Amino acid sequence: MTSVRLRLLVLALAPLTVLIPAFLLLGMTRWTQDYDEVLIANVESDLRIAEQYLARIMAGTGNDLTGLANSVEFSNALEGGPAQQDAFFSAKQQALELDFLYYLDADQAQAAAAQWPVIAAAASGTPRTEIDILNANDLAQFPGNLDDRARIPLIPTEAAVPTDRVVEDRGMVVHSASPVTRSGQTGVLVGGVLLNRNLDFIDSINALVYLNAVTGGSRQGTATLFLDDVRVSTNVRLFEDVRALGTRVSAAVRSGVLEAGETWLNRAFVVNDWYISGYLPLTDSFGNRVGMLYVGFLEAPFTAAKREALLWMLAAFAGVMLVSIPVFLSLARGVFAPLEQMTRTMRKVGKGDLSARNKLPSVKGEIGQVAAHLDDLLDQVQDRDARLRAYAEELNQRVEERTAELRTANRKLEETFQQLVMREKLAAIGEITAGVAHEINNPVAVIQGNMDVIRDELGADAKAVETEIELIDSQVARIRAIVGKLLQFARPADFADKASQVALAPLIEDCLALVEHLTLRNDIELKLALDDAPDVAIDPGEMQQVVVNLIVNGVQAMGDKGTITISLKEALQGTVPGALITLRDTGPGIPPLSLDVVFDPFFTTKPGEGSGLGLSISQTLVQQAGGLISVRNHPDGGAEFSIWLPSCAAVAGKDAAE
Repeated sequence: MTSVRLRLLVLALAPLTVLIPAFLLLGMTRWTQDYDEVLIANVESDLRIAEQYLARIMAGTGNDLTGLANSVEFSNALEGGPAQQDAFFSAKQQALELDFLYYLDADQAQAAAAQWPVIAAAASGTPRTEIDILNANDLAQFPGNLDDRARIPLIPTEAAVPTDRVVEDRGMVVHSASPVTRSGQTGVLVGGVLLNRNLDFIDSINALVYLNAVTGGSRQGTATLFLDDVRVSTNVRLFEDVRALGTRVSAAVRSGVLEAGETWLNRAFVVNDWYISGYLPLTDSFGNRVGMLYVGFLEAPFTAAKREALLWMLAAFAGVMLVSIPVFLSLARGVFAPLEQMTRTMRKVGKGDLSARNKLPSVKGEIGQVAAHLDDLLDQVQDRDARLRAYAEELNQRVEERTAELRTANRKLEETFQQLVMREKLAAIGEITAGVAHEINNPVAVIQGNMDVIRDELGADAKAVETEIELIDSQVARIRAIVGKLLQFARPADFADKASQVALAPLIEDCLALVEHLTLRNDIELKLALDDAPDVAIDPGEMQQVVVNLIVNGVQAMGDKGTITISLKEALQGTVPGALITLRDTGPGIPPLSLDVVFDPFFTTKPGEGSGLGLSISQTLVQQAGGLISVRNHPDGGAEFSIWLPSCAAVAGKDAAE
């Protein structure tokens, strides 16, 4: 794309042909998403209204039953004979629009309480109303052929879960019970409404939810009550005047609502069309999910509206393009020629011809002024180019000479500075080591002496605290060993301790006692995974120092709470057998830029709190034993240190070979 004309055309037409369609697509996508969210919000609101109506029906049934149980009329009816009671219950059942109504005395209530939680609650003095599922035998005990009303043949339904059942004969009922206290004993008044084929109930929900014609007109809005995944009461049509009783919900909706207990708010295929749907799980008095309440409206009208809006916007864009492009081309024609001439001139200049000029005296306006000014600038450039070339030669020679000198001086300065820093650090270590050893060993000697006195004074009684005394002795010895290791770190050539054969598993367990005060204080959990591993050749005190140092670092990194996992197993380093210890914490980990320098002397991530020698000393001790220590950030979080030590057999074999 080298033509000025083509570039200007692309520059001018890009907003129309690329950016505007892109913005149009983004805007339409966002509008579609918002539109869909509004539909989902609408169906969610509809579902809440249906849920509230169902709750009101249940509350009304419970209140009616409680009012009847507490009425004088009911009390008088119970005092009468069986004929009077039957007439009373029949009249009240019809008046309260119940499908069954009966009374249980105290003994009967206690027996029925084991079967129905609502009756158990009423027998305890608390009225309760729930949705319950009654089988065909339960329904057959009531007058009114409730078992026949509840019986619904199943209709094969696309996308439903496969089943061998051919009929749903259970009944979903609003099950209500209210306590009745007579002669110091509590009976129960029980009533209920069968929801199977209860079209008045479901049509009332539909009429209440879909009052407007936007989502509910012309049978667009629907409501359904499901027993399990079967429609037992619905105004969804299977055909024009046939309700879809006995059809079943799709497997996807069943899984999300009945099995996972979620409220479904999305599009779903309902019987024979797509609906913006809301499904709410229904639970019975036992807390089990036994059915669903559904509301939804047809998706097709809204899909058509979105398609119509998109087509209208595309047509408007096409009209704008047809009008804009010819107008632009006619206006831009006078701009192309002088710009192309300036492009040719600059191409010649770019190739080294500084004498090239535009020479456009007949062009007026801003473009003519730019062309004339460009010619003047080219004159100045040609004049200065000759002078700059001469200056450049001289300057380049001088720069090269001074740059070489500066590089040499800078390299020497860096080397000298690094040597000076290291010497100063090592000198400081040498100076403080003797003082530290003296200041620590004196009180340690006092402690050890007094422990000997205590042991002598106690005599035979010392056996009661022998474990504690031995622990103090071992820790005093460890203090002395640590002081020695500090001297060894400062002057390693002055020390030549020989390693001994060490079993790592008991050594690690001994270390836990030394850091127990830290883990308890900071709520740190220590997890061990100690497998069989070969013994290694290292001083036990040195190895204990390394493990304790890494545990303390992990505790400090995690703060008030966390977990440190210590594992031990046999591992090969190349072909050399050995033991591998890993210590992982659940802290924030080590900054990536610090992973390569954590073992350097005096490096610390806690300025002002530590000396920065802990990990350096640990590395020295491990390497002296012929081992390796490394660190990484674990993929699941936290820092993980790995220590590999060669087995005693491997060390012995190496010594023999040497």
